[in-house]
Amino acid sequence: MARDPEVERLALRLEKMVQQKDTDGALDLLRALQSTDMSLETLQATRVGMAVNAVRKLSSQEEVQTLAKVLIKSWKKLLEGKSEEKQKRRVGDSSSSNAAASSSTTAGDAPSAPRVTSFPPAPVTADGVRNKCRELLVAALQTDDEHRTIGVDCTYLAAQIEDQIYQQFQSTDVKYKTRLRSRISNLKDQKNPDLRRNVLCGNISAQRIACMSAEEMASAELKQIREALTKESIREHQLSKVGGTETDMFVCSKCRGKNCTYTQVQIRSADEPMTTFVLCNGCGNRWKFC
Repeated sequence: MARDPEVERLALRLEKMVQQKDTDGALDLLRALQSTDMSLETLQATRVGMAVNAVRKLSSQEEVQTLAKVLIKSWKKLLEGKSEEKQKRRVGDSSSSNAAASSSTTAGDAPSAPRVTSFPPAPVTADGVRNKCRELLVAALQTDDEHRTIGVDCTYLAAQIEDQIYQQFQSTDVKYKTRLRSRISNLKDQKNPDLRRNVLCGNISAQRIACMSAEEMASAELKQIREALTKESIREHQLSKVGGTETDMFVCSKCRGKNCTYTQVQIRSADEPMTTFVLCNGCGNRWKFC
């Protein structure tokens, strides 16, 4: 695809604004884009539409929001024009084929079976479960309007993703359905637009999204929460293992033994009671006693 260096530069600056959550100066960049003669190839190669849409959502300035909407609307016409052109070409090809068949029959030749060339999005399936899963994936990919701005065929993409998952399990069993549900849930998550955007743009391939773990698909916010919880768990584990006072006041829920070691730590506010971490010296079981 053709890349316009100036458009690419403007797109990168807008993306940086979004990352820094600071749209100061965005209006000048949008005006520069408005004066640019945009082509469909440049639009798809630079993904500038995504950057403009993200700035529109982030900015509180009415003028920025309005100009961004105008740009996106004008660029959508390029996509619609391309779709109409393809449709006309298909209709023209169909008319030519029909005319040729009619001419052949008039000349007395035996009519031959029509030759149809098709390009299915993925191996065609008559399985109702698989088709339903593809429909749900399409809906998830179309959660917002970014698929229109990018110009991607969500039906094609959803079929690719579903087929990759089916190839792993070779059936529509519980594991297959669980894998599909996790993809659908994460793709339509409004708090995790980056995952959906990366899949639509092709940064994450159909093969990749089909096998990603829940941790890999999670939003940045959720990853931070999980990381904090992991650190807290490690801290609790270490506190219950190192030092402490031996006691027979506690009973282990696993081995029923009373040979334990406990440690008390103030991990909450000062007016809250201390938290007790207990270690069973017999079986190694650890627990928190509040």
